[in-house]
Amino acid sequence: MAEIGIAGKRNDQVSLILSKNKSQMSLASRLGDRFKYAFGAQVVSAVTGALLAVILARLLDPDSYGLLFLAISVFTIGKLMSVFGIPKSASRFIAEYKEGDRGQVPHVLRFAFLYNLLTVSIVSTVFVIFGDRIAVLIGAGELGSIAVLGGLFIIFGTLTAFVRAALQGFEEIQTASTFKIIHKIGRLILVIGFVLAGFEVIGALAGYVLGFAFVSSSGLVYIYATKYRISDVSTVESGLNRRIFNYSIPIAFTQSSHVIDNHLDKVLIGLFAGPAAVGFYTIGKQVVNMIQTPMSALGFTLSPTYGAEKAKGNSGTAAKIFETAFSQSLLVYIPAAAGLVLVAEPTIVLVFGAEYSDAVPILQVLSVLVVLQTITKLTSHGLDYLGRARARAIAKAIAAISNVILNVLLIPVYGALGAAVATVITFSFYTFVNVWIMHSELDLRLTYLSKHIGYTTVVTVVMSGIVIYTAQYITGFVTLFAVVGIGIAVWLPFAFAFGLIDTNKARAFFS
Repeated sequence: MAEIGIAGKRNDQVSLILSKNKSQMSLASRLGDRFKYAFGAQVVSAVTGALLAVILARLLDPDSYGLLFLAISVFTIGKLMSVFGIPKSASRFIAEYKEGDRGQVPHVLRFAFLYNLLTVSIVSTVFVIFGDRIAVLIGAGELGSIAVLGGLFIIFGTLTAFVRAALQGFEEIQTASTFKIIHKIGRLILVIGFVLAGFEVIGALAGYVLGFAFVSSSGLVYIYATKYRISDVSTVESGLNRRIFNYSIPIAFTQSSHVIDNHLDKVLIGLFAGPAAVGFYTIGKQVVNMIQTPMSALGFTLSPTYGAEKAKGNSGTAAKIFETAFSQSLLVYIPAAAGLVLVAEPTIVLVFGAEYSDAVPILQVLSVLVVLQTITKLTSHGLDYLGRARARAIAKAIAAISNVILNVLLIPVYGALGAAVATVITFSFYTFVNVWIMHSELDLRLTYLSKHIGYTTVVTVVMSGIVIYTAQYITGFVTLFAVVGIGIAVWLPFAFAFGLIDTNKARAFFS
């Protein structure tokens, strides 16, 4: 009988292990499927964004190009005030309650939506009334005539942020990705169409507004029909609205800091160096963002999973997911950043035109962001779902304030290049803090990660030596692609030789 009992216990243990492994495989499969959809949307976003940037650069002169993105930066700052962190806060509570008390989800959606309606009404109205004064204040009087477009940009941009955050909270990555694809393709067609029709900057901005309007209206209808209207509703939990609002405050500060990093610097460049300098700086940022396509998809996919797994008591699983994504991503993006520095000049001249060659040193400095943003895209939003939005907000605020101070000091002397240097310095600090907070939550294997980064750096140095030698032969697109291909051909076998690519995990994740 004792032997039978021991055998039974062993069978139970085996069953438990098999069940756990099956659960982990199922999670990896689900994440892989979600990533494929998100990655597909990011590819479309990157391709349409690249086409939009290149075509606009060819259709508009540097001053008009810079003025367009100066206007978008000003409008985006207004949109930030309207969003106020509510969509992301609601997303966090949706992700939490859908696992436990789904009856609270409609209450979360209703409160967040009504609150954003209030904020968007106030901010857009103020922007329309004082648009002319804002334009004069930043030294771009031409923006005054498009204040109404700015108000509409804020309204529909805010509602689009609400739709995207809500779908992320439900982990409906496929649906969110579909809306994103529709949005980006529609925006490309509308913006280029209006510019070709002769409306130039105003036409381009109208295209942006109409793109937001379509995706936000259709997205809200979808959420109402499939999430809000048919959901079982329980009695609203005491203090739920207050907790959603309180959690939105640190997120709002974090998003404010993000907008300062990505848009206020353009406003300061326009003020101190003129619209053309804004155009050069924008091109550098756009190239970096294009390269970040897979990481945007991966970060969007994994962020709610960290919180959901920890809520289930699976902190170890969440840590392994992060470590795998972190190590494999840096294996790609550290060499990519090095390669971008080495081929920046021919890339800018061939793609955007010789009149944008002043963007070359800016792009070379901003190439460091390729690595930094790779890390933050895996950590920053994930921390919101782990309940660490306040700590992230403090770090982001410190980085953003420091960025403004450095911008004010460096832009009058070095122009847009000074803004690039300021961004890299302050973003490095923010990235380090993000990783430290993530480690405090998930107890990461820092030795393992450091070893992986060291080997990746060695591979990058070998690859860079070959690229430096072959880059001198770049004369056109064919030779540019050939040099990039040579770099990849050198990188891949060395990555396998150092054991940096885990083929089994990669196959399980993407299959």
